[in-house]
Formats: sequence, structure tokens, C-alpha cells
Amino acid sequence: MDRDRFNQFCSGLVATSHVVQWGGADVWKVGSKVFAVAGWSDSDHAGISFKVTPLSFEILKEQDGLRPAPYLASRGMTWIQSFEPGVLTDDDLQAYLERSHAIIASGLSKKKQRELGLLPET
Repeated sequence: MDRDRFNQFCSGLVATSHVVQWGGADVWKVGSKVFAVAGWSDSDHAGISFKVTPLSFEILKEQDGLRPAPYLASRGMTWIQSFEPGVLTDDDLQAYLERSHAIIASGLSKKKQRELGLLPET
């Protein structure tokens, strides 16, 4: 997945916002919390980083072309970076991005989730 497709996909998720920061990285947030980043790679391919469950982190960090995400994983967070093209299919990467969005959104207060349209109004 190239950066344009990454940005297009993330923009279609509920209640997202986009900023360019950290040396030109495309940073996607839900409720002001980061759920995906494209950038920070030491290759020509833009590294795409996303939050995963602890179990997924243990599995994915051992796969070729994937690694604990620079900066984030070194702080004890379960973030993975895909740093080689074609390691994950676009469908698989989209599923991980959707899951990352859901993980981060679930950490927001219920009030904030309702305000953002992530939960039904009560």
C-alpha cells in the first residue's frame, strides 16, 4: 500500500483526523490519539505503523518485513511497522489499520466515543 492509498483509507474511518508531523510523517488520529503513522522508515518504502494487541505484537514482530515500530514500541507500546513493500496484502494491512483504530477508540472515554459517533447516543 502506498502513502496515498494509506491516507485515503484512513480518512474513511470514523472520526479520524490527519496531521503531518515528526519529520513529514502522515499521522492519523481518532479522538486526538494516534492510531496509524506512515513514515519513519530507513528504506525507500514508507513504513506504516499501527497499534496491535499484545498477542499480535508477539507474532508479527518475528515476521520478515515487520518489526516493532520505532519510537513507539521502544516505549513499551504494542506497535508494529511494516517496512517492506508487499509484506502484508492491502486487505491485511487495512484490517490491521481498522483494528488499530478500534483499539485506540476503545481507550477513549465513553463520553468522547459518543461525541465522535463511535457509540450510539444513550
